[in-house]
Amino acid sequence: MKSNLKEKDDVCYAQPKTLEQRLIIANDFTKRFKFPLPFGIDDMSNAANDAYAAWPERLYIIDESGRIAYRGGMGPFNYNPAEVREWLAARYGTVKHEAPKAPASPTPEATKSADSAAAAPSAPPTSAPAAGSAATAPAK
Repeated sequence: MKSNLKEKDDVCYAQPKTLEQRLIIANDFTKRFKFPLPFGIDDMSNAANDAYAAWPERLYIIDESGRIAYRGGMGPFNYNPAEVREWLAARYGTVKHEAPKAPASPTPEATKSADSAAAAPSAPPTSAPAAGSAATAPAK
């Protein structure tokens, strides 16, 4: 598919004809992209692909014993990542993510004040502390 990153990320392999070739490709992928999770390799008959029928989209959760603990509906209409999140939260607890901090956009008043301050002549520096601030002595 054109959306694949093979040209951009230099990920282009010949279709493997042996399990050994599949393992080489999978190992290269996991090392190159620092893939942190265990990675399953299907046998040459594609039995896992056929059993999980993940086309066009489907979500599965495999438990610690290697059994299917959750099987989502086939996409696109029954593909439900929120349901998976809920299932995982019920089983393992809710994961809280901090929202990314967006840079504050200046308000029109702040922009106007900044423009005025930039246009005003600057006062000469003084050695006296500003009103309300405390002067500190160097540490001995």
